[in-house]
Amino acid sequence: MNVALYARVSTSDKDQEPETQMQPLRRHAEAEGWTIIGQYIDTASASDMRRRTAWRQLLQDAGRKRFGMVFVFKLDRAFRSVKDMHDTLAAWDLVNVTFRSLKNPFDTATPLGRLQMNFLAALAEFELEMISERVRAGMDRARRDGTPIGRPRADGATGFPDRFAALLPDIRSGDLSKGDAARELGISHRTLTRYIEALD
Repeated sequence: MNVALYARVSTSDKDQEPETQMQPLRRHAEAEGWTIIGQYIDTASASDMRRRTAWRQLLQDAGRKRFGMVFVFKLDRAFRSVKDMHDTLAAWDLVNVTFRSLKNPFDTATPLGRLQMNFLAALAEFELEMISERVRAGMDRARRDGTPIGRPRADGATGFPDRFAALLPDIRSGDLSKGDAARELGISHRTLTRYIEALD
């Protein structure tokens, strides 16, 4: 099996290392006897398609049938939404390219694998939306109470709840430290901890 490996770190923080994802992908591919055709790495958020140049190249190479499988560390490293996942997998079906995730071991070559992946992606997107709503509500409550909500970023607070919600799974799993997350969000470590505790 010819495979393409893909890794993405969700922020531009220099402390995040794509090799944390790539090394276990390589080991697994070698153990399975797969041939690694390409290794694609991005440093960008899932929705930032302008900066996800490696992903765009991977999509082009998939269309050219350079490999038969795309292998990633986690499902959320690849797709920015459930719709994006559906559209991409449908396009890959046409060229006989399957998809696998090391941490979410579903095989899209089987109906059950596709069902499980769809459920997981939908659940993750729902959780992200719920977290965003809870963060917005918490920020509104803090403003009404006159409580400071942390240092403002240079680009303002626009989109903060969505950015926080997107980083939260990696924070809780230990893939992203609170310090790195706080720097990315432009808030203090203490403020970030308060936000996380408010959601628990």
